Amino acid sequence: MRQAARQKASAAWLQVGDGSHLELHHSPWWRHLYRDFRRYRVTADPPLRTVFLTQGFWASCVYRLSRALLGRTRLARPLVLLAQKLLEIITGISLSADCEIGEGLYIGHYGCIILAPECRIGHNCSLAQNVTIGVAGSGEQRGAPVIGNRVFIGAHSVIVGRITIGDDAVVCAGSVVMRPVPARAVVMGNPARVVSYEGSFEYVFYDGMDVDPARRASLEKARSLNAGPA
Repeated sequence: MRQAARQKASAAWLQVGDGSHLELHHSPWWRHLYRDFRRYRVTADPPLRTVFLTQGFWASCVYRLSRALLGRTRLARPLVLLAQKLLEIITGISLSADCEIGEGLYIGHYGCIILAPECRIGHNCSLAQNVTIGVAGSGEQRGAPVIGNRVFIGAHSVIVGRITIGDDAVVCAGSVVMRPVPARAVVMGNPARVVSYEGSFEYVFYDGMDVDPARRASLEKARSLNAGPA
């Protein structure tokens, strides 16, 4: 690796927003659900189609309501577990109420999406079909991933272990990720390797993204890293 490329890689690792200090602001459940709904509308999905025919949105509804119920009383856990199991049977999507997921979750396709109860996912993230985010490791190293904000995770991807996926990263389809991913990195392969630092800016869309200060700062960082010779 040439010296300039090493400097770019180091700069990408050492910055705020790498996912290791993920902060999720918690609004009322209905506001989170509305933000989820708006992610589908931004992609031009008709509202009735989103509500009645989009299984990813159904999963968001069950998850948000389950979290709200558990926040009020633990006596609701049997009902929550039943709702989760029915959701898995109908859609193939497993979103445990114990997961911590920020607003603006977008699941564009249904089928075999599994999230470990211990995982944390940031705001405005996108999941494709057949994604697994699971627990791996042993002893103190055992745990589930922390996914940063505005991350795009492609179809058939597997992300496991006590690792962090930085803000605005892209996990390409079919990737197996077992090591931390820098912010704005694009990773692919098995095992996944960084192929660029172009970020998820062309893949993740949401209301107010053009004026979101965090996204704008990250975009400027990506442009500075990708400027000049590699």
